[in-house]
Amino acid sequence: MSYSQSVESPLGPIALHSNGTALTHLDIGGKVATPQPDTITQTAAEQLAEYFDGQRTHFDLPLEPEGTAFQESIWSALQAIPYGDSLSYGELGLRAGRPGAARAVGAAVGANPLPIVIPCHRVLASDRKITGYSGGDGITTKKKLLALEGISYR
Repeated sequence: MSYSQSVESPLGPIALHSNGTALTHLDIGGKVATPQPDTITQTAAEQLAEYFDGQRTHFDLPLEPEGTAFQESIWSALQAIPYGDSLSYGELGLRAGRPGAARAVGAAVGANPLPIVIPCHRVLASDRKITGYSGGDGITTKKKLLALEGISYR
């Protein structure tokens, strides 16, 4: 069974999806037509509100993003980037045991089904520039998330 609900945020609506045991997908800018929340989506909504209020720096939710083994290794490495910090795609690749795979790392980061919770916004180019963002309004959304966490970029 799947569960879902929408929440309002400074980024606009966010749709949360659960399989009943873990959060599986988060869509910035998405709305759920017929909400059917569960404890997972409700807890995620509460934690997101705390994050946007500056009171939460780490999410404590069961997560089950679906992807390839490579993508999942990158998403796991993303979760180790602390609040207020950032890495380059190359550095993230090194941490994930994939040196020299910056482009593949970038593709995996862009495929993240749980943005914000799995903090893909904390990855910048090696020169600290924003190269893109697949969630919400793209680069505008990423800039808002970086500003919220006090992360500088060029």
